[in-house]
Amino acid sequence: MKKKVPNLKTDKPAEVFLASDLSGLDFSQFKVATFEFEKKSDQINMRVPTKLLEEVKARAKARGVPYTRFIRETLEQALATPG
Repeated sequence: MKKKVPNLKTDKPAEVFLASDLSGLDFSQFKVATFEFEKKSDQINMRVPTKLLEEVKARAKARGVPYTRFIRETLEQALATPG
């Protein structure tokens, strides 16, 4: 059976865990993490149908991100795709 990562609340237990043999660690439990470094200086305000906003919020919740970040990422993806 693969090892799970324990709930580490402070640096000391985390350091002890990381110093141990991690070869049997179950990597399927990890999630992709992204970091945003660019400063957000402008904002937009738009009206959308309630159903659309509810669906956006549901998708964002399923991905575990705030819905505003989900909208921003969706816009970025649309612009990154050759059109």
